[in-house]
Amino acid sequence: MDIASLKTVLLVETHGSFAGAARAMSADPSSVSRVVANVEAELGIRLFQRTTRRLTVTEEGHIYLQKLAPLLDEMAAAKEAALGHRRHPKGVLKMTASVAFSCELIVPLLPAFRDLYPDITVDLNSSDANLDLIENSIDLAVRLAPAPKGDLISSRLMKTTYIVVASPAYLARHPVTGPPSVLKDHECLRFALPGFQDHWHFESVGGTRVDVPISGKSLFSNALTLRDATRCGMGIALLADWLVQDDLGSGRLIDVFPDVHCTATDFDTAAWLLYPSRTYLPSKVRVMIDFLRAHLAA
Repeated sequence: MDIASLKTVLLVETHGSFAGAARAMSADPSSVSRVVANVEAELGIRLFQRTTRRLTVTEEGHIYLQKLAPLLDEMAAAKEAALGHRRHPKGVLKMTASVAFSCELIVPLLPAFRDLYPDITVDLNSSDANLDLIENSIDLAVRLAPAPKGDLISSRLMKTTYIVVASPAYLARHPVTGPPSVLKDHECLRFALPGFQDHWHFESVGGTRVDVPISGKSLFSNALTLRDATRCGMGIALLADWLVQDDLGSGRLIDVFPDVHCTATDFDTAAWLLYPSRTYLPSKVRVMIDFLRAHLAA
């Protein structure tokens, strides 16, 4: 029984089907099915229960695969450790992050990363959708949210806050005088994400919280276009601090409520690093995590 066959069996469990494992391997489903059948014959146990509609892990299969996964991880780690002294990390690193985070923070760092690790090819999928890491064979994701839940490993990359901003031109035409509740009388530029479209949340220095309903005739699916619309004076927007810090410094945008904390969903938000739940990380993933932490964590 070779290691490649055992890895195939684990892929079938991860993807929940022969077809899913075959896509991940760029192989034919029938060949994956044969590999699993050969492993089962050699073990003398049935790992998966097959029907025409679904595939499930048997009780014996669950016991076996639970023990097998960390053993293969340890073997891969041992091999990489043995070879590490004479080679640099290499391979294709598949990443995903939101369009704005990719453009503003990740892409400007890639030339320096490439200089450090010329044998790593970065495949960056910039998407505002939360792509499934397992289904899309993604090694590393950056998510902007409260603490993630689920089976993925997560660690905080950097804390994020949100700021209500507007251009000097808009504020000259429509001054904001009063507490955040006055936003109901203003044109608010809305972000087409759940929780961002109807209410913004505010917290005073004393800890008092208030939810303010917002409305506006413009809805944007991308944070970069939302920022551009704000710069053009179309209205007031709620944007992440890392997205508007240069504009605030130059005066291109103005913090409308500098003494109040703001958010659209949760006050404890951050940029999180997520990767598949396993004890061993390939060196290409580990060096990218360390690199992002060194440049963005502060």
